Amino acid sequence: MRKLLFALASATILAGAAQAATVYPLDRATILVGSPFDFKVEFDAVVKPEDVKVTVNGQDYEAIFGKKADFVAEEKDKEDKVLGSALILRGLTIGTAGAYKVEVSAGDEAKSVAWDVYETVAEPKAKNIIFMIADGLSVAHRTGARIMSKGMTEGKANGRLAMDDIPPVAFIGTSSTHSIATDSANTASAYMTGHKSRVNALGVYADRTPDSLDDPKVETIAEALRRSTKKSVGIVTTAEVEDATPAALVSHTRKRADKAEIVGMMFDVKPDVLFGGGSAYFLGKDVPGSKRKDDKDYIAEFKNAGYALATDKTELAAAAGSNQEKLLGLFHTGNMDVTLDREFLKKGTVEKFPNQPGLVDMTQAALDKLSKNPEGFFLMVEAASVDKMSHPLDWDRALVETIEFDKAVAVAREFADKNPDTLIVVTGDHTHGVAIIGTVDDEKPGTDMREKVGTYDNAGFPNYEDKDGNGYPDRVDVSRRLFMAANNGPDHYETFRPKLDGPFVPAVQNEAKEYVANEAYKDVPGAVFVQGNIPKDEDSGVHAVDDIVLQAAGPGSEGFRGYMEQSDVYRVLADAFALGTAKD
Repeated sequence: MRKLLFALASATILAGAAQAATVYPLDRATILVGSPFDFKVEFDAVVKPEDVKVTVNGQDYEAIFGKKADFVAEEKDKEDKVLGSALILRGLTIGTAGAYKVEVSAGDEAKSVAWDVYETVAEPKAKNIIFMIADGLSVAHRTGARIMSKGMTEGKANGRLAMDDIPPVAFIGTSSTHSIATDSANTASAYMTGHKSRVNALGVYADRTPDSLDDPKVETIAEALRRSTKKSVGIVTTAEVEDATPAALVSHTRKRADKAEIVGMMFDVKPDVLFGGGSAYFLGKDVPGSKRKDDKDYIAEFKNAGYALATDKTELAAAAGSNQEKLLGLFHTGNMDVTLDREFLKKGTVEKFPNQPGLVDMTQAALDKLSKNPEGFFLMVEAASVDKMSHPLDWDRALVETIEFDKAVAVAREFADKNPDTLIVVTGDHTHGVAIIGTVDDEKPGTDMREKVGTYDNAGFPNYEDKDGNGYPDRVDVSRRLFMAANNGPDHYETFRPKLDGPFVPAVQNEAKEYVANEAYKDVPGAVFVQGNIPKDEDSGVHAVDDIVLQAAGPGSEGFRGYMEQSDVYRVLADAFALGTAKD
């Protein structure tokens, strides 16, 4: 028996050693015909080039790929430690659809991966695609936005959101290549490239080298459109334009924080419309407020490339109505102010940036400009602060952001009604662990706010009002309001009230560099301490791993069905635009 166990253990060790090499793209990758990507093999040991064997469907890889890869004798980490040898082939394309089995070996290292190289229909199904992402959008955000905006009587909503009439057609899995949990970079990148990646990565497979800009690249949808069509490309966001989601259309970096470099990648692709915040990364280092470390003036670069520049709502309206074909709208040095602060409370940085457009303004201006291209367009619209307000557990701001997003969806639907050759997709990139529990009723007796929480039959209905009919509640601090709560977060004080002075800051760092409950809220009448359940180096709530809902309508929407990996969504988009036709 001991000999048998020893033999089994030895076989297991050998099997593990035989799988030590890593191949990019990874196993089960889906690759669009004709779409450039980087091929890389990483060996754990230093090997000789003559010992390396790579076959594709049983043939030497050079016969299939058409060119020879570069051999790297030694890859090193930041401490100059040798990581092993590597084989790299940049800009590879495969022109014939089918199943490809790539087998790699050198010494006692071996790896086999299977790729699905797919082609699309020959003729486009859609002329235009409007891809709308509310970052972090969860079911509770939708429900809360509907109740807050439309109200509810006797168990039935008093109105519908614009997104309510777009069919929900798929559940989307968001996990990354290295963990079940995810962030906005690799999720948006999966949508926009068809390849899953690692947390923080955009348009690359995250390799082992420390350089964030040398990882194996995959083509983004904006690059595919530039390569194979004459369609226009638009990006609209309420975040910095170089933030993770908008950056996913153009970027190739292991580190989403490479924002100065991402601006350069934006300029390389040159979206026809680019609206959002983040001007600090466009300005040379000597300009006050710049976050660049060089003298590059990308505002001047974009202007020289034929772009009209808008810096506020008035300039946006003027530029949208001009004959200028390309528009750059930078309305904040950082992320744009959230709707509740910008339009109602006049908090945040509204005093410094008093005339910021909203998501509806930007979406309408983008559609007006992009629709002038007879070849069609791809427009990505992001409501970034649904996520940015959900992290600090500021649910009132997150819900008002969701309402604004829905109003942008209404603009897109109106366009699609007049242009039925338009595919609309409405979704999130990941979820948050949030749910609506019931209500908080200030009129219940006593001072204990916890006892004012109504659950089950005691919840009743919130008393938000919209007397001016603009779709937003006249106030968020009504006497009976929604009670939302997260299933994760740091230590904090729950006040059971909207934060009217500015976004909630649930936790602050102590001398031990741990995040502890922010005592600024400790003395709010009725506040209760909530024990956190995430590590103490986290200052806010984190993303959930739950599937997200994808809704779609228009030509090509039949491709979205059932459970789909996030990278599968790209395949439907590519098919709608016929971006991949087989070639020898």
